[in-house]
Amino acid sequence: MKGTYLGEFQEVVLLTILVLEENAYGVSVQEEIEKRTGRGVSRGALHTAFTRLEEKGFIKSEYGGATAERGGRRKRYYQVTNLGKNALEEAKAVRDDLWSSVPKIALQKIQG
Repeated sequence: MKGTYLGEFQEVVLLTILVLEENAYGVSVQEEIEKRTGRGVSRGALHTAFTRLEEKGFIKSEYGGATAERGGRRKRYYQVTNLGKNALEEAKAVRDDLWSSVPKIALQKIQG
């Protein structure tokens, strides 16, 4: 399982890339995650996740064209690979199985 393990944050990053489609680059992914989770995301943590996901073959990236508004720098766009989509499906299946196995009584809030 080592090497293909998908942590929670990596799962969120992959799902966010899929949500953003062709507009998935560092800042847009960071902003979307923060908007949807209500949690701050450091650029360092995000870029570490990008690097690890790319090493696992779950995402690929390519640079867009340089723009004047970015001082001639290019955006790096991310795309989820088929391997990454498979990893997401497996993670979802595990979570769905666990959720469906939890007894209803265990999910009830204690009345006090």
